[in-house]
Amino acid sequence: MIYTASFLKDIVSREDRVQPSLILETPFTKEIRLVFKKGQEMKEHIAPYPIVVQVFKGKIDFGVSEKRYELAEGDLISLDGKVKHDLIALEDSIVRLTISKQDTIERVEAIH
Repeated sequence: MIYTASFLKDIVSREDRVQPSLILETPFTKEIRLVFKKGQEMKEHIAPYPIVVQVFKGKIDFGVSEKRYELAEGDLISLDGKVKHDLIALEDSIVRLTISKQDTIERVEAIH
């Protein structure tokens, strides 16, 4: 099977919160686009499965436990499941979030 998608088409942002969109679902992952306005955040939370976060455009501050990482365009970070983390947009940003097929976009949408 072949799957295709674009992270740059049909981008929608919200003034009140981060805008997640399911862009691509494969047999083993879900690829989610997170659109941030500068200053928007995803408060500390835990993903049940491992994740990969890639900054596609912009810059974010990514917190893992007590450490902070400034991630810019092209940067990636990977976490095991059940690790506390948070994100803050340092500028308008588009972030790719790769989650397990067993995880849900509804869980991601509920994070404020």
